Amino acid sequence: MRITLLVLLFLLVLQRLDAQTYSIIDNRAIKLHEQGDELVKSRNYDEAIEKYKLSIQREANFLESYIKWGRLLLTKGNHEEALAVVNRGESRAGKASTKIKADFSWLKLNIYLGQGAFEKAIDEFDTSSELLDEAFKRSHEYNQIKSQIEFVAKNIENKLLIHKQKLPDPINDFTLQYFPVLTADSKKLLFTKRDGTENYHTEDIFVSYYDKEIGWTKPSGISDSINTYYNEGTCTISADGNILIYTSCDAPDSFGSCDLYVAYKVNGQWQKSKNMGKNVNSRSWDSQPSLSADGRILFFSSNRRGGYGGNDIWYSLWLPDGSWSEAKNLGSVINTAKDEVSPFIYFNNEILFFASNGHQGFGGMDLFVSRVVKGEFTKPENLGYPINDHKDQFSLFITAQRDYAYYTESNYNQGKVERSFLYRFKFPEEIALGEKLVVSQGKVLNSKTGQPIDAKLSLVSLANDSTMYQFRSDGKTGEFLMIYPDRSFSGLYVEKKGYLPKIFNVERDNLKNKENLEISLTPIASGEEFIFENIFFDFDKDELKPESKSSLLRLLEFLKENPSVKIHIIGHTDNVGTVSYNHSLSQRRAESVRNFLLSKGIHESRLTAEGKGDAHPIRPNDSPENRALNRRITISIL
Repeated sequence: MRITLLVLLFLLVLQRLDAQTYSIIDNRAIKLHEQGDELVKSRNYDEAIEKYKLSIQREANFLESYIKWGRLLLTKGNHEEALAVVNRGESRAGKASTKIKADFSWLKLNIYLGQGAFEKAIDEFDTSSELLDEAFKRSHEYNQIKSQIEFVAKNIENKLLIHKQKLPDPINDFTLQYFPVLTADSKKLLFTKRDGTENYHTEDIFVSYYDKEIGWTKPSGISDSINTYYNEGTCTISADGNILIYTSCDAPDSFGSCDLYVAYKVNGQWQKSKNMGKNVNSRSWDSQPSLSADGRILFFSSNRRGGYGGNDIWYSLWLPDGSWSEAKNLGSVINTAKDEVSPFIYFNNEILFFASNGHQGFGGMDLFVSRVVKGEFTKPENLGYPINDHKDQFSLFITAQRDYAYYTESNYNQGKVERSFLYRFKFPEEIALGEKLVVSQGKVLNSKTGQPIDAKLSLVSLANDSTMYQFRSDGKTGEFLMIYPDRSFSGLYVEKKGYLPKIFNVERDNLKNKENLEISLTPIASGEEFIFENIFFDFDKDELKPESKSSLLRLLEFLKENPSVKIHIIGHTDNVGTVSYNHSLSQRRAESVRNFLLSKGIHESRLTAEGKGDAHPIRPNDSPENRALNRRITISIL
């Protein structure tokens, strides 16, 4: 991508130089020079360089050959050698025309940008601007570089303080390792591993586990059911580590060169992966997936038709039947006429990071961030210096704890990757990541047998009944891991067919950052009872508040799934007020729940309601917190 830009810049310089007479008159040197020009047109760069060298050997003051030789070296990524050639030629340009001096300065400016010598580039731009003619200053090339210089100057003046750290052994033991991702607890690191740069060196997904005593364990292949003889890599994993989506290239069941595949972990084992199908994949390149924390939104990069440029960012939604929606382009706010790759949707599902060479940057691929505001992605912001610099930056991953950002950095030789390594840095506080995230871990068990249960855990905003996150517990161990924004007024619903639901108020039940939360589900049976959380009434009122909708709808669904079940709805109060008044109020509140269910089609024979006032407290009525717990609705199975 960067090479293509440099080729275009070279050809522009070539055209500008061809429009003038040469600075020498030696015809044999000029002939060698023009032979070099012809070789450039056919992109035989090494042979062209030899012609320019010969022309300079013939005539040491052939300034145009120095410029074209330096330009080709820049195009090939040989910045140091290019600068040496330019300095050598510029030293002979004392009496040259202003145009020749401008061309040397302009070339040196581009070399400095390619090297990341930004302060020198800023100074050289000022020098060039004094030498260049007004016609060139009106060109797209000049104004593009001018915008970049202004952008660079502003960003290095406001540079971020970060310290990049190469991950310690044994992580970086391979020739190539790239695209790091971690689970929400930051204890499992996945990355793509490759043993070399030749075509026969295939990609595999490797995993390492963090141990407080020894650090990162020696990486190993994720699973024989995932890694094959084909290329598997550039993966993404759900926050709980149970859904893996990855890229596989040239597999027998692929739609194109590279497709996206999905694998699920069931009872602790990765199941056989499946091609994600024609709704997601195309005949083109589809790769670099990023899955939202709850596994419901997939972002990826593709060069398929219908985009805005080379590679664009697309997305697909998980559907209730387990399939994925038809992929859609993320739109022109994010995508440009150039390339957008390596998307990463942060754990709060509201911040998208990606790499691009189409938005204003430092050169090559830079990292950008866009935030969701009122359901739309905002104009991308460059992450700034020195997160971005003159090199290609991509594959950014930021932990749920916000402590570190992980990324890939490569070593190049003549424009080709020789080695790549995994790095991290403390993520700067200046770049906002929204609300603090909460991680809760635990198990879901059968209350009667203690056996693990494969249950659905849904985190719901009680304000608008929107499901923010949805997870599952492991059927073999009962273990689950949830991550969600630190917001008040949210409910956790734990459900499994054949069991009574478990309902929590996240804030009141103090579920935040729990590491060993044990949730017991009780099989449906006569006489069993559960607290019907998140049912709200105004003080001294019996009308259901809108925030009760989430729990009411889940109770309705429970009754529809279990048509033979009859329930007894019981209202309770605290001890504030008279016994008779509290009994009446609790009866009216229980009737409100019953009336809602009746209005939704549940037969009256399945529903009874009773008020018990303050007769059965579950906490002493000695504090506001305890009295709040005593004001409740319970559901008993008849």
